[in-house]
Amino acid sequence: MRVGFQGEPGAFSEAAVLRLLPDADPRPFPTFDEVFEAVRDGRVAFGVVPIENSIGGSIHRNYDLLVDGDLSIVGEVQVPVVHNLLALPGVTLGEIRRVLSHPQALAQCAGFLRTLPDVEAIATYDTAGSAKMVRDEGRRDTAAIASERAGRLFGLEALKTGIEDFNDNITRFLAVGRDRVPLGPPDKTSVVFTLRSEPGALFKALSVFALRGIDLTKLESRPVPGRPWEYLFYADVAAAREDLSCGRAIVHLAEFAASLRTLGSYPRWREPEAPVGVQPEQEHARG
Repeated sequence: MRVGFQGEPGAFSEAAVLRLLPDADPRPFPTFDEVFEAVRDGRVAFGVVPIENSIGGSIHRNYDLLVDGDLSIVGEVQVPVVHNLLALPGVTLGEIRRVLSHPQALAQCAGFLRTLPDVEAIATYDTAGSAKMVRDEGRRDTAAIASERAGRLFGLEALKTGIEDFNDNITRFLAVGRDRVPLGPPDKTSVVFTLRSEPGALFKALSVFALRGIDLTKLESRPVPGRPWEYLFYADVAAAREDLSCGRAIVHLAEFAASLRTLGSYPRWREPEAPVGVQPEQEHARG
């Protein structure tokens, strides 16, 4: 089964594909837009794209692609992110004058980068792609921030490991598909809606879930293109769309929302159980 992701082999997005669907055949694409297009035209069965990071926040482009297209969320996966400073074999930390990586990775390692004197941080399209650029350019003054696997794939050595500013650095990814069939029994639902500009509108919208005891796990607002100061609201709730209380809440919301769409109902990510004899912290380190 072909599954699309953005970036190069060795990217954290590829790791997300294999963590969610271990038997998948990951297929790389240069941009998020091309991942969505590949799912839409059937070149891949699903796409797996990042939606938020516990340090860097939301990946806004993918929120926009979700609402602009006709694909559905069918699953999610969380990936612990460990960043490494990678360079050509034999290079020392003192030789580095440039560091390449995706803007999110640079932001997640900002504290470490400030400890490097006279080093320029340069944003690129991908973490693993940055490692590939270091290999292809062959410059001893250039390093990349990427995964350990990217280092192995592109023949680089780690000058420093675990350089992210916070230990609990986790990225949540969504799996999107053409059909609304989830990858497992659903217990989470994502919706997007707009509201009329009137007092208490957002309070009323959120109350439809609170009054029914449904947990709101995520709320995100994005501007409506072409309509200044109007917003789309994305909400994740901890219930399946087919649950009676959730279904009634969404019907209630539709009564006063200017527009409303269900983006998908799917299984929440649950960490795999650690093998017998493996402590939880060891399993986390392996992720």
